Amino acid sequence: MKIRLAVLTALISLALTASAFAAELKINGSTTVFPIMQKAIEAYMAKHPDVKISLSGGGSGNGIKAIIDSTTDIAMASRKMEEKEIELAKTKGVQPKEIVVAKDAVAAIVNPANTVENLTTQQLSDIYSGKITNWGDVGGEKGPIAVISRDSSSGTFETWQELVVGKKVKVTPDALLQASSGAVLQAVSKNKNAISYDGLGYVDKTVKALKVNGVAPSAKTALDNTYPVSRSLQIYVNGEPKGDIKGLIDFLLSAEGQKLVAEAGFVPLK
Repeated sequence: MKIRLAVLTALISLALTASAFAAELKINGSTTVFPIMQKAIEAYMAKHPDVKISLSGGGSGNGIKAIIDSTTDIAMASRKMEEKEIELAKTKGVQPKEIVVAKDAVAAIVNPANTVENLTTQQLSDIYSGKITNWGDVGGEKGPIAVISRDSSSGTFETWQELVVGKKVKVTPDALLQASSGAVLQAVSKNKNAISYDGLGYVDKTVKALKVNGVAPSAKTALDNTYPVSRSLQIYVNGEPKGDIKGLIDFLLSAEGQKLVAEAGFVPLK
């Protein structure tokens, strides 16, 4: 009987251990951080084939809500958590820990056919608030400005609102809202009168990045903060990271992980 009991205990212990290894690590949030995390996950899982990780976007707001509600292990965010969000998390027993993983420049983008090369932050604010509605008023060819913006759950939206438009200034109701960074890129590439903004890693030849206040968005100007719309990209976890959460984060912050940040088109921390 004692032998059978010992065997049964060992089997239960083995089952629990197997279950623990089979647990899936959940990551949710910013579509800007998404391509960085996707590359990091692929490389990390190649080194640790026993680890299961699920990745989904949806915006920084969704990721932050998920970490507050303990429905994700890692929240990706292209903006900082607000004090009220941190306090709400604490009331639910969650201790948000911020870990910066990269830098970024939010580029003002237009269609390649647009002749405008530079806009000031004031001109951009006036465009997004609806005060300026024609390209002819900012040195371009005459034509209506098609304003494209991220939706309010986006961290990129909040960065643009804070650093360009103004926190208390409302975006024009005529703005066409997009749910992801990729959707913004596609919308601008198809409309010669469009203007929008996107993370540096998404900017490609289908759009044209403008100078803002005479400074072009780049890795250098993002790192030294001379570009007016520079920001950090971060993740949030509950308390001190452990196990595979810590393993993945340590990898992302390593030289190999930071090289992947650059490959994704964003700015490594060093």
